[in-house]
This record gives sequence, structure tokens and C-alpha cells, in this order.
Amino acid sequence: MSSHLHQAGVKLLKQLGRHADLIMDAYQQGSVTEENHDAAVIEKLRKSGILWRPEPEQELRLKRSIRALLEEALSDERNRQIDANVGSAMATIKTLADHYKEARHEVNFAAAEAYLADLNEHVFSFADGLRYAIRVLWSRINNEFGYVGTINAKIRENELAQSQVTELLNGLEMLHFSELAEIAGDIRELRRLLVTSLQETLSDCTAELSVVQGRLLELLGRFRQIRGRTRLLKGWQLHRDLHPDYQVSDHVSHKQIFKLFNRAEGLLAPAAVDIHNQSHEAELLEMVAHIKSIVRLPNIEANNRDFNVEFVLADSEDFDIPHNELKYAVDEYFCAVIDSGISQSALDYHQQRQFDWDYEAWLYQVICGYEGLSIEHKQYFELEPIGEPHPIYTGNFIIRDVELGLA
Repeated sequence: MSSHLHQAGVKLLKQLGRHADLIMDAYQQGSVTEENHDAAVIEKLRKSGILWRPEPEQELRLKRSIRALLEEALSDERNRQIDANVGSAMATIKTLADHYKEARHEVNFAAAEAYLADLNEHVFSFADGLRYAIRVLWSRINNEFGYVGTINAKIRENELAQSQVTELLNGLEMLHFSELAEIAGDIRELRRLLVTSLQETLSDCTAELSVVQGRLLELLGRFRQIRGRTRLLKGWQLHRDLHPDYQVSDHVSHKQIFKLFNRAEGLLAPAAVDIHNQSHEAELLEMVAHIKSIVRLPNIEANNRDFNVEFVLADSEDFDIPHNELKYAVDEYFCAVIDSGISQSALDYHQQRQFDWDYEAWLYQVICGYEGLSIEHKQYFELEPIGEPHPIYTGNFIIRDVELGLA
């Protein structure tokens, strides 16, 4: 593998030396004029990764890595780029755009072309830098951080990559296309570079970075799972080293199996009646039908009525409504609570007055008396049920007593 890498490196360096004039022309002019050079040579340099075409209709340019090598070796302060962050790159692009607009306004075409060439180079270098960073991240993901040997190192590299993705996304948020469109104005070259090209690059890179971030999180979860299982196995190995006479017992014979060995879930869930499940409605109705016995009344033959029966209108007879003592007792109970101003239990009041009515009938009448009040009168009282939930049938509340008080 090292021999193959050595041969590829020697081949690349020979190409750089053999075509030095073409490469320096591309470095100084910003692009390569394909008509002035041999097409076979240009194709060979393009396949070797020395030249690249940013867009189908654009001219060939030097790769960012080759340009950075020449900038560092020649100490070229004019073209040297400090790629610290997105903010500094955008500040440089805006400055060059202002230089180009000023030179164009002063009808200095030579300076304007030079500034436009620099602006093209910075914009495409910025886009290439973003795509290069994404390619590096994908390379790490596909390789599963294989350049480090331990799981902990892989996790640290994954966290570093996630922080880099976050920084890239935060940097891309600094691109305000409304500001760039205002800088470009109605100049076609600036709008093509600062709006169209950068917007396409931003959309593609943002979408791909989102996918990269999701894959990194997925890979981090797998690394942590592997680390947890590795720690478990190492702990088990250490335990066997410290206790060489340890024998694993039959855990199935125990009454309570440890959670470590009991990985299977219960075959049958605990039984419970759910009265809110509609799928059980038929079974519940069948059970209720067996519990209750329906008493059918004997068939009574209908009395045959004669036709043409005379109907006479007469004064209605007076009748009296029977006196309901239970209702009056409930009214007295309400009045007693009003007079005392203290909440009182219905069953306690029943025992104090020593009523003969059944407790259940008394509680029903108290509840009915409260519910029968008008809205205006009901707001002066509070009726609190006293009881407990049903131990078997969930959702049911058993009322043992009620307590009436003033609101």
C-alpha cells in the first residue's frame, strides 16, 4: 500500500514539474484558457486532481490544495487566503466586491478585471472549501473513524466532527443574501457570483450537512453501545481472573431471576378489565347478561274497547302531592350547613338525626338535592365525594360518603 502511495505521489509531482508553465499561468490568471493548450494535457491534469471545473460552463481552475501550496511557497500576499471561518471569508468577498464596483465606476477596466478575477477565485475557493470539509466528514463516517484504534478515541473524534458540523452550520447562517443582493446591485457579474452561485452552494451544503449530522449521531450511538458491551465483558473477565473458582449457577432454577439474565419479556401480561376498550364490549355485555336475570311479566291480554265510546268533559278533581320527608330532611341538612358555616359529612348528619332511611338512599338524595339546585344557588355550595378507586375495575370511583360545605 505504501509503495502504491509513493508511486502516485511521484507521478503527481512529475506532472507538476512537467506542466509548470501551464500551472503558473492558471495561478496568475485565475483560470486556464483551454484553446491555448493541448487538450490531452489539460484532461490529464484534470483527472489527476490538479485542475477542476466549478461549474459546467465555467473555465478550468487550480484545485484549492495546489493553490494553497503555491501561495505558501511563493509567500504571495496578494492571493494568500486565511480560511479562519465563514465570517472572514465573507468579509473578504464583500471587500473585493466593493473594490470591483469602485474600479468599474472610475472606468478602470484593468483593475476591475483583476478584482473580478480575485473575487471569482475567492467565491469558488469558499465553495470548494465547504465541499471539501463535507467530503472529509463523509470520509470519516464511511471509514468509521478507522484512523484511531480505540472506541474512546472514535467517540472523541465523532464529537469533534459534530462540533465542526455545528460550526459550519452556524457560519452558513451568517450569509444574508439580502445584503449580498444589495451589494451586487444591478451588476450581472456580481449577482451571478454573490447571489446565484453562493445560494446554490449554501442550499446544497446545508442539506448535506444535515444528513452528515444525523449519520454522526447514529454512529455515536453505536460506538457507545459497543463501549458499554466491551466494559461489561472486561468486567466479567476481571471477575473471572479474581475468582478463578467461580462457577455459573443454574439461574433458571431460582425463584427470582436477575435482570441481567432475564432478557425475555413475560409471555402473559397481567390481567385487567378495561371498560373503556370498545373491542371488549361484546364480552362485557355477555358477562352482564349472565349476572342479571331478566324477569318477564306474564302476557296480559289487552282489554277490548268498544268503539263509539262517549267522551264527556268535566272539571278535574283536586289532588294533593304527598309529603316527601326525605327531601325535606335534605333541605334541613343544607340549612344546617349554612347556619354552622362548617363542612359536614352526610353520613354524620344522618347518624346525628338518627334517620330511618337507608344510607344509600340518603346519599343519593343529598347528591340529587345538590344537582337540582339552580346555578345561582349551586355556586354557594361545594359537594366533595369521599371514597376510593375500585381495586379491580380501573376508572371507577366508589363513593362511601359526601361532604357538603360552603364555597
